[in-house]
Amino acid sequence: MSKEKSGAAAEPVKMGSKLKLARNDNQSRRFRLVMLVLGCFLVTMTYLVASKPQGLVRSSFGFGTSMPTPLSGDDVLNGDENGRHSTASGGEDPQNSRASAESNDEKERSLQGEKNAIVVDSTSQEVARTHELTEGEQIHTLERKSSCDLSDERVDICELYGDVRIPGNSSSVLFMESSNNTEHKEAWRVRPYPRKGDETCLREVRELTIRATSEAPRCTVHHNVSAIVFSVSGYTGNIFHDFSDLLVPLFVTARQFDGEVQFVVTDFRRWWINKYRLALRRLSKYPVMDFDGDEEVHCFKQVIVGLRAHQEFQIDPARAPNGYTLIDFTRFIRSTYSLQRETVNNIEDLAARKPRLLIIARKRTRAFTNIGEIVAMAEGLGYEVAVDEANVSSDMAQFARIVNSCDVMMGVHGAGLTNLVFLPPNATIIQIVPWGGLEWMSMLDFGYPAMAMGLKYLQYSITIEESTLTEQYPRDHRVFTDPMSFHGSEFKVVRSTFMKTQNVKLDVNRFKSVLWEALENMIQ
Repeated sequence: MSKEKSGAAAEPVKMGSKLKLARNDNQSRRFRLVMLVLGCFLVTMTYLVASKPQGLVRSSFGFGTSMPTPLSGDDVLNGDENGRHSTASGGEDPQNSRASAESNDEKERSLQGEKNAIVVDSTSQEVARTHELTEGEQIHTLERKSSCDLSDERVDICELYGDVRIPGNSSSVLFMESSNNTEHKEAWRVRPYPRKGDETCLREVRELTIRATSEAPRCTVHHNVSAIVFSVSGYTGNIFHDFSDLLVPLFVTARQFDGEVQFVVTDFRRWWINKYRLALRRLSKYPVMDFDGDEEVHCFKQVIVGLRAHQEFQIDPARAPNGYTLIDFTRFIRSTYSLQRETVNNIEDLAARKPRLLIIARKRTRAFTNIGEIVAMAEGLGYEVAVDEANVSSDMAQFARIVNSCDVMMGVHGAGLTNLVFLPPNATIIQIVPWGGLEWMSMLDFGYPAMAMGLKYLQYSITIEESTLTEQYPRDHRVFTDPMSFHGSEFKVVRSTFMKTQNVKLDVNRFKSVLWEALENMIQ
């Protein structure tokens, strides 16, 4: 009996131990389950906080949205080949637009501390919703900025960020501000051609008004790229001004966008656009827009009115985006016209051919009167000589290949020397300076630019005997005795006296040493 009782007593103890173990095991399982659920919750919250903090705040605390309502199908920008999307035939109803805007403003007021900003990026696909502004309308707008620099001695330039509208066939660029902005609406008037102060030039350039406003025509064309507005009037048609006034400044202004920029041209000249179409296509992927002949209202997030221009036919790397230089520009030009030569061959490598000399032969003023003698002398030194000059109707690509094939180029001071942009690096350019104290002008226009392009530069000033001015004035005239006295007058006096009526009869014996020096440059 005692054994039975002892066994019976032991059995409850064993069962109690098992129940206790089972209870502990269940508690452990519940604890692990709770920890697993808590871990999942923490991971989910971490994701929401990191990826959509505004959405978390709204869903957790019941705040209204502070972002614009989604764009309708007609408002969304697409990446078509013109970098724009037309909304002229569709778009949202103006009343719906106002209702949506007012609703957004009510929601906006519940988040007074929150500020929306846009980072300007010419390639960004983010777009701002565009509304037709009416009096008293409250519009949700992105942070915007406008500034015009009128202090530069060569050009006035304006940069606008935000909602910028360009109505075609007008003289206005409109910078949109909300209607409740009571501050003074700024306005600037500029002529977008880099010859500031040259009234003769600028009287042919259309004046544009850049104006801050809250009322403007509704957008009919949206662009998801930046715009550059400039004129092709002024002195265009003269190759020097084509490059100095337009192509070099356009390179400095537009190259940073890597083609994602729209050119908006006022004083549109189709022949000029066609002449330099290869360079324009390399700088912009989109067809050039005729500001004066367009009927649409074009909308951009960034617009530059005017071109960045430094000194004559120069680039100042300290002021240029990305530190661009004239070497970068000439490299761009050689690439644009598919020019093969990137350097001048050493004379030791010329066993199979003669060094090539290009003589730029002007036909009206500052022309060579003894071109045959010059050619014969150069050929006697071992040069293969070509005589040519580009003009307005010349095929730029064909003439560029001719220039690029040469080792030396020479000519009297004038626009034709601008073709030095096509020469290979280390080639030699020889500028013949007419009589009249024009050395400073010659250096400014071509001497300093040539050296900045990586070219060898030689300058030859003619004597009185080499000038045809001796046929017009006696030797004791101040044209010969004191030519610098003319430089105190207006430039047109210098131009009419020494540039328009003077030709050059080169002293081939005296000039021979200059061509020898050009050959020595090739040896070096």
